Amino acid sequence: MNDLAINTAIDAQQEIIEEFGFFDDWTGRYQYLIDLGRKLPPLAPEDMTAANKVDGCQSQVWIVVSGDANSLDLRAASDSAIVSGLIALLLRVYSGHGAREILDTDPAFINAIGLGKHLSPTRSNGLAAMVKTIKAHAEQALQP
Repeated sequence: MNDLAINTAIDAQQEIIEEFGFFDDWTGRYQYLIDLGRKLPPLAPEDMTAANKVDGCQSQVWIVVSGDANSLDLRAASDSAIVSGLIALLLRVYSGHGAREILDTDPAFINAIGLGKHLSPTRSNGLAAMVKTIKAHAEQALQP
């Protein structure tokens, strides 16, 4: 993976789709997802606040957003290995991009790699809540 080659959120999604295409079954994909989550830098305890907690997730998830409408930097963590992997994917797609691009980019990779079919309903709801939270921060960054 070459981060310098990723110019847009769409490019990041395409890279994720290609990576997951290397796996023949969901056992390998889940293990890859867990490995991605393990590579996330930890959040500082002071970032794990109620204000940063994502509502609607069965697991505990915190998303910390900094920057402005031109470039929002996202950091996040979860107490669940698989959810941490989902977070890692979302950060690859959305972090470092402008608020307008974030709002205009639907997470198409979720269904393209089969996550929509293979996540439990509670994890699917949590994933939707994380996307909603990220987009809400982008919307807020665009407010005057």
